[in-house]
Amino acid sequence: MRTSEKPTNRPGVNAERQSPAGALSGPASRKLPVPPRERRPALAALALLLILGGALATTLLVLRSGDRVTAIQIVQQVGTGQRIPQTAMREVQIADTGIDYVAYADRVRVSENYARVTLLPGTLLTGKMVVSSSAELGPGKAQVGLALKPGQLPSTLLQGDRVQVIHVSGRGEGTGTQSRVLAQAALVHSVGTSGRNGVSGQVTIIVDATVSPTIAAYASNGEIALAELPGAR
Repeated sequence: MRTSEKPTNRPGVNAERQSPAGALSGPASRKLPVPPRERRPALAALALLLILGGALATTLLVLRSGDRVTAIQIVQQVGTGQRIPQTAMREVQIADTGIDYVAYADRVRVSENYARVTLLPGTLLTGKMVVSSSAELGPGKAQVGLALKPGQLPSTLLQGDRVQVIHVSGRGEGTGTQSRVLAQAALVHSVGTSGRNGVSGQVTIIVDATVSPTIAAYASNGEIALAELPGAR
């Protein structure tokens, strides 16, 4: 009597034989360990502070931009030591940044004072630009009015410019002319204009009182010329 042997179907039996080719088994099939994420609470806190600081600064700028004040803006050149006329001032609205700008309401008081430095068009006037007295118009100085012809003064001459006052004589030897400087850096106090033609030739300068008679005498004979000194203020 033959006994037939049946295959055993119990789980786990011959498991190694039934594994597909190339499959990992045992320790090789385990996943590699992943290191835990490093937490950096200090960096997170710093980023939060930066965000809050930026938001606060933006808020302050927006709030301060709403604070407007009136100030004086210069619209025509005023030379050093010259009185500041009201015609050279206009009202502008600016943000209140804490700078000592002169309020437009003080324009009358400002017009009674003098420029400490040359004031150019577009300048916002501050208290340090104004003085109560002028060294240019003080003792020992004189104002001399000149009536000059084309070619005896620059066509671009403006109030507040500095010029050389030159005696030009055509009575020299031969065909040449003799010239000498009477004032090295005279201040142009005012310049007359004649509409489309620009400078009319009527110029008032401030010079030392010791040379003013000589300049006036030569000017009456048409022997005075003015040379502009760019950059001399």
